[in-house]
Amino acid sequence: MKLNYKIIFHFLGLLILFNGGFMLLSSLMSLVYKDGVTFQLFLAGIVTLIVGVLAMVFTRRHKKEMNKREGYIVVAFGWLIMALSGTLPYMFTESITSFTDAFFETISGYTTTGASILNDIEAVPKGVLFWRSLTHWIGGMGIIVLAIAILPLLGIGGMQLFAAEAPGPSADKLHPRITDTAKRLWLIYFGYTAAETLLLSVAGMSFFDAINHALCTLSTGGFSTKNASVAHWNGEPIIQYIIIFFMFLAGTNFVLSYFAFKGKVQKIIKDEEFKLYFKFITIFTIIAAIIIYFITDVSASSVCHPMVWGEAESAIRHALFQVVAIITTTGFVTADYTMWTPFLVVFFFGLMFLGGSAGSTSGGVKVVRHLILIKNGFLEFKRALHPNAILPVRYNKKAVSGGIVFNVLGFFILYMLSFIIGSLVFSMLGIDFESAIGLAASSLGNVGPALGDFGPVNNYANLPSFGKWWCSFLMLIGRLELFTVLVLFTPFFWRNR
Repeated sequence: MKLNYKIIFHFLGLLILFNGGFMLLSSLMSLVYKDGVTFQLFLAGIVTLIVGVLAMVFTRRHKKEMNKREGYIVVAFGWLIMALSGTLPYMFTESITSFTDAFFETISGYTTTGASILNDIEAVPKGVLFWRSLTHWIGGMGIIVLAIAILPLLGIGGMQLFAAEAPGPSADKLHPRITDTAKRLWLIYFGYTAAETLLLSVAGMSFFDAINHALCTLSTGGFSTKNASVAHWNGEPIIQYIIIFFMFLAGTNFVLSYFAFKGKVQKIIKDEEFKLYFKFITIFTIIAAIIIYFITDVSASSVCHPMVWGEAESAIRHALFQVVAIITTTGFVTADYTMWTPFLVVFFFGLMFLGGSAGSTSGGVKVVRHLILIKNGFLEFKRALHPNAILPVRYNKKAVSGGIVFNVLGFFILYMLSFIIGSLVFSMLGIDFESAIGLAASSLGNVGPALGDFGPVNNYANLPSFGKWWCSFLMLIGRLELFTVLVLFTPFFWRNR
């Protein structure tokens, strides 16, 4: 079957239209704060809108059918098109003059990685900072999911796109129609963002800081409006606790949030992935807090005001914040955890491979995959003793098909191979071992802060140009869970059948 190129370009044009609309929103923020770049942001938005309109007009006569191959192409190239057009606000305002740097910052935004090349974030115009945060928010739930919510207007079914956007083992649906599912997800997403903005404002943040941090928290992104990230508010613990709470929600399957609002609490309590996610955070926080309290001097690794309510509270808060930030791949920091003993450095490096829940805005491997791997591993012991027994892996009391188990195993192998190859490429650029493995793990897991020269208090500005492009590639395949992008590099994908 030949590819329907017209529908692909038509849909890419629609995505570019969305991008242009959000750029105009950034220009409005720039106008409100009179930061001097309103016209440039407005121009970037208009140029983007024109390109999107032209793409849609020239492809308006297309077959309104989309198969799975076309879905994968739209998702993968959609992210690239969004990132390429998303560089315009940086370039037009000259906030970032290098195209490589502008693309890196943009793809880091859309993939919700949060790695930055900006040395002085607070000097950047507010309209540009708002655009930077919006790239997180758009990429968090996925611009593709937003777009399929309006696909009925185009007469196109969106199931193929949803499958490509969320290829994980979980296939939860809130509604039989996929577009209604997307609308419900986005309504919850928007509601959480508005709630966090309000709470942070009441807690003492300015409205501008509050809305930006809410956008970046719910997307599990990690961009901040301050050079010191959330450590800027170390003197105001309530702000950090609010962010912790919403990071936790963002790393939870949004389907469970829907069940919570419908009063179906039992579904949440019985969900195996949620229980393991909660246990991971609890156990890892206790371990980190004990070490911080008895061994580490938090004041030596914190930017400002490390202890407010006592040493014990400070140790628990910093441990909880960093554990949640890394597991959910948000990447906010309250202190330089690479100074918290060698054990904790390796500890937090390991957490970069965990990830949040399936159906959340988190990156990483995802808790449900770890759960299936662990269960299958234990069953292998039983199978060794009882080779003729039928022992299926069970998840939420239901047997998991062998296909899904093989998919999870294949994903994990591919993920580790990508990490190893990623680390080797960085080492070829002359980057030291600790920094190389940190860059690979952080980029692939969409975490943000890494290790060594690219740790929590540093940025990616000094990374060689090729290294930034390699990081961008790892961010993209990590965000789209490997298969969606890597399948495009297989020869059989492009064969007409």
